Order: sequence, then C-alpha cells, then structure tokens
Amino acid sequence: MSKELSTLRLYLMRLVYLLNFVLLGADVWPAILRHQGAWDPVKGVAFSFWAALSALSVLGLRYPLKMLPLLLLQLFYKLVWLTAVALPMWSTLRSTDLTHAMVIGVVVDLIGIPWPYVLTDYVRERGDRWRYAGQGSNVQRASAQDRRPTAW
Repeated sequence: MSKELSTLRLYLMRLVYLLNFVLLGADVWPAILRHQGAWDPVKGVAFSFWAALSALSVLGLRYPLKMLPLLLLQLFYKLVWLTAVALPMWSTLRSTDLTHAMVIGVVVDLIGIPWPYVLTDYVRERGDRWRYAGQGSNVQRASAQDRRPTAW
C-alpha cells in the first residue's frame, strides 16, 4: 500500500487539528490565564495537558502526518476516560456535557485518523533499532581496540 494519502484525507486531518486548536484552546487558555490561586494538582495536570494539546495542534495544520501521534494520544485518553471514569458512573449519572464532548471527540478522531496509514506505518513497519549501529547501514561489531569512549 502506498504511504501517500489523498488531499481530502490530509484536509480532514487538518480540520481535526484546527478544531483542537480553536475549540479546545478557546476553553482552556482563558481558564489558565485567568485562574487565580493554587490549582488542584489533578485539575492542573488536565488543563496543562489540554493546553499543550491545543498548542501542538497548530503544528498539525502544517505537518498532519508528522503530528499523527498527537491524534492517537487524544483518541486513547478519551477512550480511557470513557472506560475508566464515565462507564462506572453510568448507572448514577446518565450523561454529562463532558461525556457528550468525549464521545463526539472519539467519533471525530476515529473518522479523522487515517487507519490504513497507521496500520502500515506503526504496526507493520519495523521499529527503530535499539542500539547504535556505527557508521554505514550494516551493524558493525567493534574490535576491542575500537571500543574506546567517545564524546557525545
């Protein structure tokens, strides 16, 4: 399968990044900038994460494929939240605005993420090597004489 994505798919990804930047950023950044006093640590982490996600989404507008892990992270955290937080509360609390937002976000992410590309580039392709291979494309074994410390 070709690694090329259609222009339509790239624009769809850019739309997801734009929605992240505008909609999420419009909620999170004013809350951070206007907040007074000490943050609850967990709430502070959540707002910091969302602020970083919205800010990094700007890079996705220019580099939609390079920033694809950001969309995967976004999808995964929403799925974890829906499973670990919303689902156990389902019997006592049918629905909240946050739950609706998370479900809509999951649907948008599932549509916006190019799954065939994810499969070929992240699942089927060999991963990066774990050790320094030396110069050249083949892994070279250094002799005892060549095993001297080098500067970074």
